[in-house]
Amino acid sequence: MDQVETIREVFQYLRQFTGTTFVIKVEYPIIQDTLFPVLMRDVAFLHQVGIRIILVPGAKERIDEILKDYHIEGKTIRGIRVTSHEAMPFIKMAAFDVANRVMTSLAASSINAVIGNWVRARAIGVVDGTDFQSAGTVDRVLTEGLRRVLEDGFVPILPCIGWNSTGRPYNISSNELAVVTAARIGAEKLFFLTAGTVFRASEFTVPEGVPIAPGGRISNFSLADLERFFQLNQDKEEQLELLRMARRACESGVERVHILDGRMEGALLSEIFSNLGSGTMVYSNRYAGIRPMKPTEIIDVLRLMKPFVERGILLPRSEETLAETYQDYIVFEIDDAIHACAALHLYPEGVGEIAGVAVDEQYTHLGVGPKLIGYLLEKAQELGLKRVFVLTVATVDWFLKLGFEEADLSAIPEKKRAAYDLRRRSRILIKELKNEST
Repeated sequence: MDQVETIREVFQYLRQFTGTTFVIKVEYPIIQDTLFPVLMRDVAFLHQVGIRIILVPGAKERIDEILKDYHIEGKTIRGIRVTSHEAMPFIKMAAFDVANRVMTSLAASSINAVIGNWVRARAIGVVDGTDFQSAGTVDRVLTEGLRRVLEDGFVPILPCIGWNSTGRPYNISSNELAVVTAARIGAEKLFFLTAGTVFRASEFTVPEGVPIAPGGRISNFSLADLERFFQLNQDKEEQLELLRMARRACESGVERVHILDGRMEGALLSEIFSNLGSGTMVYSNRYAGIRPMKPTEIIDVLRLMKPFVERGILLPRSEETLAETYQDYIVFEIDDAIHACAALHLYPEGVGEIAGVAVDEQYTHLGVGPKLIGYLLEKAQELGLKRVFVLTVATVDWFLKLGFEEADLSAIPEKKRAAYDLRRRSRILIKELKNEST
């Protein structure tokens, strides 16, 4: 029975993650490890089941080797390599050598990969009197080109090199590159595959309530728990660098960041397809940016809905209607601008209607629509509703994927049946809610 439950668990996660994007940062010692081909077969499996993979190989140790071979001295300050103009060609050589090794290993599993220059960088410059020369920081990621590569079925590989607008190369942190890429592309998960980093409760002061897995591994942190953890472990700054990167990713919109020992066979698949996992996960509030609508935002919401009304996807709404029902609406906000909305209208029969779902098309890649629906379903559950329904003419498949089922007119409240527009012929979908009292 345990084996059957494991299979069910895997299928549950496969259904959840198919079509999503994972960014995986791999440290160089793992690429040198004898089990690296096994890891790449696991990555190939993820690609083959429909998960979009972006790989960011670390090259720190390989860069050290190359610079030593060519008798080029260097130094590192606060974890940043001071990169001389003399060293830069050799750093590029090392970074692309590592990227080629990864591509070759994927080819052995019949996976097509491509190494590209989708990263724009700028100089770090002079900091506290130190000129970091050709060391850079990520300025932007060319997400449109990266998405085209993913849609064409390739695995993009991003070396730790970025270029400015004039073509000058900079040595950039592969950890930073992974974080920024995951955030800009709207990845559901970011993985740091390390050469042995494991956060054990015995080595830190752990806040009360943080889950500890069998064997003493810290299983996961919410962002709030992580802040308390940082405060309690200020004497261990160097050991916390990856956790700080994880926090940065979550604060930039990545829902889940996983840090695990990439030298353990099967660690990646175990982390993805089992509830127990194998590493330490940092997670954000999945509903960050979602909040109730304010009456002052009626014009903004109508403007957001307008293109969907013009295409016949949404019914038109007036300012007066929204003024009466704005309390039913939630909005998704970034930088004080509204980019999505949805409503939950209540009926006396213990039934709710999800309506007015609109997402700015520039933000659909962030998974905002499913988050809005998830938020409203949780709200409906809290209100004790028996079911929710939706009327739609263009998004049936989308709602089916979210767990709704098709139904007929008898499934919706009498008041809604009386107002049903036979000419529009909207499809009816429902979702039954679990009643905790039964």
